[in-house]
Amino acid sequence: MTTHDDTNDSTNGERRLVAGWQGRYYEDFSVGDVYKHPYGRTVTETDNVWFTNVSMNLNPMHFNEAYAAETEFGERLVDGTFVIALAVGMSVIDVSANATANLGYDAIRHHGPVYHGDTLFAESEVLEKRESDSREHVGIVTTELRTYNQDDDLVLSLERTPMVLKREYAQPSAAQPTGWPAGIGTQPEDLQ
Repeated sequence: MTTHDDTNDSTNGERRLVAGWQGRYYEDFSVGDVYKHPYGRTVTETDNVWFTNVSMNLNPMHFNEAYAAETEFGERLVDGTFVIALAVGMSVIDVSANATANLGYDAIRHHGPVYHGDTLFAESEVLEKRESDSREHVGIVTTELRTYNQDDDLVLSLERTPMVLKREYAQPSAAQPTGWPAGIGTQPEDLQ
C-alpha cells in the first residue's frame, strides 16, 4: 500500500505566488542563440478571409476560389501579410515580450505558398545585439525569424529588430507581472 508523504512536499499544502515566464531581457540574448517558438498554429480559411477583408487586400487569389483554381497553385493562397503577422506574433514570447518598440522588419522573403489548413512553426536566431545610443534602458536586438509549414518547407523569413528592455529597468514581480496593474488578482498578502 502506497501512502503520500507530506514531508517531501515542498509546499506542505500552502499556497504561494510564483512568477511565470516574464520573457527575455536585453541581457538574455546572445548572438547565435536559436529559439524554437512554442505552439504551432494551423491557418484556417476564416483567418485568411478575415485578414484579407480587414486589410482591404483586393487580390482575388485570396478570396475567389474560381479565380484561384485557374492559377498555377490551383487554390486560394493565404494572404502573405497574415503569414508575416502570425510569424511575428509567434516569436513575441521569446523575442519581444519586453520590447518597447520594433525598429524594423527587413529582408522579408516569402519562400513558398501557405494554404488553408497548413500548420506553421517559427524560430528566431539572434544575429546581432548592441546597446542603444540614445536610450540607456534598452538594447537593440536583431533576429532572423524563419517560418516552416508542417512539411518542414521554409515559407517565410525576415529580419526583425526590436528595442528590448534591460532587466534592471523592468522590475516585474510575481504579484505584478509586466502588463498587470497593481492590485489585480491574487496578492502576496492573500496567501498569508
